[in-house]
Amino acid sequence: MVEFPEFLRIPLAEWIDTIMDWVLTNLAGFFDAIGDGVLFGLLNIEKSLLWLPWLVVVAAVGLVAWRVIGRWWAGLLLAGMLVLIGSFGYWDLAMMTLAIIIVAVIISLALGIPAGIIMARSNRVESIFKPILDAMQTMPSFVYLIPALMLFGLGKVPAVFATIIYAVPPVIRLTNSGIRQVSESVIEAARAFGSTSRQTLFEVQLPLAVPSIMVGINQTTMMALAMVVIASMIGARGLGLEVLLAINRIEIGRGFEAGLSIVLLAIIIDRITHAVASRQSVPNKR
Repeated sequence: MVEFPEFLRIPLAEWIDTIMDWVLTNLAGFFDAIGDGVLFGLLNIEKSLLWLPWLVVVAAVGLVAWRVIGRWWAGLLLAGMLVLIGSFGYWDLAMMTLAIIIVAVIISLALGIPAGIIMARSNRVESIFKPILDAMQTMPSFVYLIPALMLFGLGKVPAVFATIIYAVPPVIRLTNSGIRQVSESVIEAARAFGSTSRQTLFEVQLPLAVPSIMVGINQTTMMALAMVVIASMIGARGLGLEVLLAINRIEIGRGFEAGLSIVLLAIIIDRITHAVASRQSVPNKR
């Protein structure tokens, strides 16, 4: 009576291992093709960011921040943060990190927004997706490294896919929430004027849900950045690797510089995406 009875044990680990063995045996070529495509896009974005002169990147960030936030000093401040990252000697690593985030966010949005739309149009689908999204958001982020590592090996590609799994739930949830919050009277008016279901979705519901979707994009981007250090454990270079190396070697100064660089990059991305989301909400308030 002291020990847990063996006959109640569920061999979940064995079942998952069997499924993964089957996937690796029968779908290896499929995942290799996906990995090659993602790696091609990632390397080209990374090369483009590293090719651009640092002054051009800093000026572009300052100008974009000024235009979307609406304050010249905000653009100057965010540009100064980018210069500070470069002054630590982490410019190239910051661009590598940014490339991973860009690719992960693009794929997350390509998967998440359609999934959110499907959820919003079917209560049954929403009831199926919700516990899955809950599990994705409560699962320890280290766990995402295991399937990504098994399917794509070491390197930047598994880091991207682990980041996608971790970062995609917010945009799915907020797309679903934004569409469902559109007033029923507005939808009924559109239908009364002869709009089809497709026209109602793309011309009424989605435009009114844009502020919520933009917040989802902001949250997905920030969660992707939060995976930087963890993704470095499976071969992703960048600022996360510097933090990991500093921890292993107990180099406090190096770790602080790399960690501060990640924080500054997060502030830059958050302020710009948050300002874009806020600007999108103004027309609807009017």
